[in-house]
Amino acid sequence: MYKYLFGPVPSRRLGMSLGVDLVPKKVCSLDCVYCEVGHTTKLTTERKEYILYDKVITELGDYLSNNPDPDYITFSGSGEPTLNSRIGDVLQFIKNNKPTIPVAVLTNGTMLYDKKARDELLDADVVLPSLDAARENTFQKINRPSPGLSVKKHINGLIDFRKEYSGQIWLEVFIVPGYNDNIDDLKALKKAFRDIKPDHIQLNTLDRPGTVADIHAASHEDLKMIVDYWKLDNVEIIASAPERKNIQSYRKDAETTILGTITRRPCTVDDLVKILGLHINEINKYLDVLEAEGKIEPVREDRGVFYQIKHK
Repeated sequence: MYKYLFGPVPSRRLGMSLGVDLVPKKVCSLDCVYCEVGHTTKLTTERKEYILYDKVITELGDYLSNNPDPDYITFSGSGEPTLNSRIGDVLQFIKNNKPTIPVAVLTNGTMLYDKKARDELLDADVVLPSLDAARENTFQKINRPSPGLSVKKHINGLIDFRKEYSGQIWLEVFIVPGYNDNIDDLKALKKAFRDIKPDHIQLNTLDRPGTVADIHAASHEDLKMIVDYWKLDNVEIIASAPERKNIQSYRKDAETTILGTITRRPCTVDDLVKILGLHINEINKYLDVLEAEGKIEPVREDRGVFYQIKHK
């Protein structure tokens, strides 16, 4: 069992993806209302070696020597990976040892105002930053950033990165109805897209409950209306969760184990992490599918969101 690697997980965008976690749960520069990993416990823009380089590459070396190559190696996990000051060194280790495996970076994009952080990602094959708001009040409301982070700083960092980076940028926009789906916000986002010039814009919404009780998912029809309003050729709506079952890395045994555990008693995501020893991101992928299929349902209680069997 690895401590800093997880999966491969069935990723809708990256196929069979081996996750690399470079920060503890949950160190992040944002505390987004929709985050499925939970509330940010350390809200910061301080870059340092949160998880030691030597420990990460020891696990990577072992995995790559003893397993089939995944479709991607992905920096993601329990928080914001670019907060780790040695992300560039880990990336170079992968490129030196397995140059044929593409590397993706799932990031909220807020640290790209820092030239050093941008430089460290230049050898990645795909960078998937987020941009949920292009107006300051909406950015504060939906992303709840670390002090000192502004939406202007965020967008300018993405613009600078596009000028320096020759790989693919897939910009994710997370729509939360009532937060960032009004005309003013959509218009401001479209202007930001033109300045950032991403290769793809991927529209997403909640699969499961976030950290705030009153938020809900946008419907596919709502997302389609936004795509039609923007009238841009490079916008796509992310595929639905059940399609993960068609991905090679989807493990029926993991689904069965999670379902069996919830059958015995309702559990939070953190409960499942402790009971099953799987990474929170991996568990979230399977919960998305189980809920979309109507097999489980979330119930918000004082201690958090519990998942229970859905009785028909």
